[in-house]
Amino acid sequence: MASFKGYDLVVVGSGFAGSMATLNFLEECKKNNKNGRVALVEVGKDGERCGASRWTMAYLRLDKNLDFDEDWVKEMRLVSNGLADEDYCHKLQKEAGTTAHYLQDHGVKFVHHDEPNVLLEFKTGQHFVFPEGGGKAVVAKLFEDLQSYDNCDLLWETEAIRLMTDDAGAIRGLKVRKSDGLLHDLLAPNVVLACGGFEGNQEMLARYIGRDSHKLPLIAPGLKYNKGAGLRMCLEVGAGTAGSFDGMHCELVDTRAGKPDAVMWGHNYGIVVNKESQRFYDEGKRHLFATFEMIALECWRDQNQSCFFVTDDVIWNRFTGSWVYDTTDVPPEKADTIEELAEKMGLDPKELKKTVDDYNAAVNDKEFDLMKLDGKATTGLKVNKTNWANPIVKAPFYGYPMTSNLTFTYGGVKTDLHARVLSTNDVPIPGLWAAGEMTGLFYNEYPPATSCLRSMTFGRLAGLEIAQNLGGKQGQANGPAIPSEKRSDSLMGMDQQVLVGEDEAAA
Repeated sequence: MASFKGYDLVVVGSGFAGSMATLNFLEECKKNNKNGRVALVEVGKDGERCGASRWTMAYLRLDKNLDFDEDWVKEMRLVSNGLADEDYCHKLQKEAGTTAHYLQDHGVKFVHHDEPNVLLEFKTGQHFVFPEGGGKAVVAKLFEDLQSYDNCDLLWETEAIRLMTDDAGAIRGLKVRKSDGLLHDLLAPNVVLACGGFEGNQEMLARYIGRDSHKLPLIAPGLKYNKGAGLRMCLEVGAGTAGSFDGMHCELVDTRAGKPDAVMWGHNYGIVVNKESQRFYDEGKRHLFATFEMIALECWRDQNQSCFFVTDDVIWNRFTGSWVYDTTDVPPEKADTIEELAEKMGLDPKELKKTVDDYNAAVNDKEFDLMKLDGKATTGLKVNKTNWANPIVKAPFYGYPMTSNLTFTYGGVKTDLHARVLSTNDVPIPGLWAAGEMTGLFYNEYPPATSCLRSMTFGRLAGLEIAQNLGGKQGQANGPAIPSEKRSDSLMGMDQQVLVGEDEAAA
């Protein structure tokens, strides 16, 4: 084999951001007759790759024309108290539709959902979009195209250790460790870090989030590899930060589920109680998507990671077959009386019956209307419900035992509108790029159905710009990266399949 001279780009992470950066780089190079070489580095083992991307339903805040919610920037300003980078938000708003059309052009089929029962805070005409087959189908399509390029090396079970810079501070490559424990240099003038937050690192969670963060299970298997490596490497070379480092996105999931990402969305349409059968949160405070994170945080922080949803047949008939309660793979607990339901969920029957009776007695006589903040509320309770307080009276009754799962952390590196990593003085670090959840944006709360889009969008933009800026001789990054006799067995000899042909074939 001829001596290998290096790469033009190294991408770390195989989720939405990393796969989009890699594929867009390859396509743009091909379009402009450039011979750019890229290595995609992924630490995860077979069946556990792609961070959370492979397991998410990937709900997208898009309207029927695949245009992004025009009010999202206002929501970001509201929940962040003005701290979020609004230029970045506007950039995402402008580019998200292009990203969606890109996916569609690459064979991703979108489900266009008109929502009849959940009041959406999105300005999308009661509409949102998700890929048929969820995030798994998106990653499968992207890698189906990636694997057709012979100038792309997929380096599995390879851990990013340290950024390599020249004497002036410009990126010159990445030091990695393979599964044999040995270190290798991947030489390249550009590195895109797309390897997630620090949700898989208990030390960093304790340092930034605080006490009891170790009690939070991760919502998807691939997240255990998100150990903050990208953040750590960037800080080592002087990168700035953004997002609230004590913040994280959590979701309530069905504790009985046998699948990842078994989110229980519909806390608004009944009551949620703790182990003592006491309500602890205003289930109707705001819209579903605006509150599903906050009640999960409350469950983790103050309810010892355990809570229970209770509703009746009126609600169940409205939502049968809906995504609201259908993400889990286990049917709800069902009973003809509240006491029997309590027994099935391990609660005190008398206490739960009293809580439900007190709640029902406190409900006002306003009309119940799911399509607005209806003011159907309770009064006189320790914790009142502000909207959608329909009495729980019609049998059978339904319930889910729930706990909080950690999805991603907020704090990350600071990037500009090109996905370039900025220094602590807001100057781009030459050759260093980042996209996805390792880049900081959110403060206090996460306005949902946007994380997947921003990961894909800024990954796409990074890949395109790096390819467009490529000039001269490609694949000649400052000398040999790995001795040629070792390259085949050390890096290229690994399984080149990320999804297709794995133990879980893409749907």
